[in-house]
Amino acid sequence: MTDRRRAILTGAARVIARRGVRGLRVADLAAEAGVSTALVYYHFKDRPGILRHALAFIGDRADRYTGAGEDGHGTGGGTGERDGTGDGEAPRPSDPRRLLERTLLLEFQDLPEVRENSTAWGELRAHSVFDPELRDELASAGAAWVAEVAGHLAEVCPAAPDGAVTAAAERLTALLEGLSVRWLSGLLPLEHARGLLRESIAVEVGRLGL
Repeated sequence: MTDRRRAILTGAARVIARRGVRGLRVADLAAEAGVSTALVYYHFKDRPGILRHALAFIGDRADRYTGAGEDGHGTGGGTGERDGTGDGEAPRPSDPRRLLERTLLLEFQDLPEVRENSTAWGELRAHSVFDPELRDELASAGAAWVAEVAGHLAEVCPAAPDGAVTAAAERLTALLEGLSVRWLSGLLPLEHARGLLRESIAVEVGRLGL
């Protein structure tokens, strides 16, 4: 990805997080990215194209802070994964249960990029109610996220049926999104949201174990 294209998508995520999808104006996006409106249209053709690519960019950026590999770098080649509190980098857990918890809890970091990413994702999800094309893109991204969590759950509970594992992953990811909205809105303290998610992970793992 070129520097200018990345700058435009970074600007799009920021504008969407601040003003929502309906508040995204190409002129404002160009100003945020420090480029001309003509360059925005050159790279993304139209506003729906901007939204689709912004959604993919936000998903890739989330992968970098929740899906770090053994070397401490995410699948997207981003910066090192943190321990979920913003205190610094930590090695990838070798225990499947700890890896599952860490993957989910890294969505709750009081860091500007994580806050911006989660807020922009929520705005895009809300807008998809009125935009069927964007809805398809979100459904695909959501299915990939569920599959990733299900893969971690299957490692924790290898004897559990596939259908039960997928259902557990769907419940956990849905809960995570709801808790994220409440945390970002100031309705839940960060540590309380993380505690609720930990408890839910324990419930789902216990159910699959049985």
